[in-house]
Amino acid sequence: MRDDQAGKVARNASVIDFSMIEDAVGYRLRRAQLSVFQDFNEAFSAKGLRPTDFAVLMLLTRNQGAKQSEVAEALGIQRANFVAIVDGLENKGFVARRKSEVDRRVQSLHITEQGLAYLDGLMPIWQEHEERLLAKLGGKAARDQLIGLLKRLYD
Repeated sequence: MRDDQAGKVARNASVIDFSMIEDAVGYRLRRAQLSVFQDFNEAFSAKGLRPTDFAVLMLLTRNQGAKQSEVAEALGIQRANFVAIVDGLENKGFVARRKSEVDRRVQSLHITEQGLAYLDGLMPIWQEHEERLLAKLGGKAARDQLIGLLKRLYD
């Protein structure tokens, strides 16, 4: 794109009329998600960690041996995409797949000691991230209200 075209696009972007969607729940949810993920990515950039990887590790701390399909479903990730996520975590030594003792066709997931140590080092970063979000929302009561409202959309 030429410089004069880029300037025209930038000028036009500042006059976009959002009035038709400014109160749309989906639009606001998406903008909020982008903001939260941007903050997360900035906070964790030095660690090379994606939000999904972090969520998997967090879930496995309390759900050792959960079926791979259960974790994928809990996070709303298609199974085919989830395999690649687990592959990456397994290659880093953070997660181990094991055949289920009940059904040998099923893979169970376990966070490793290395994964637990890695996650432990991430917790202060995550807590600071959460505190920034809490401050933007106006405190715990506002956060709890928001979480309650969001749950109503998918429960």
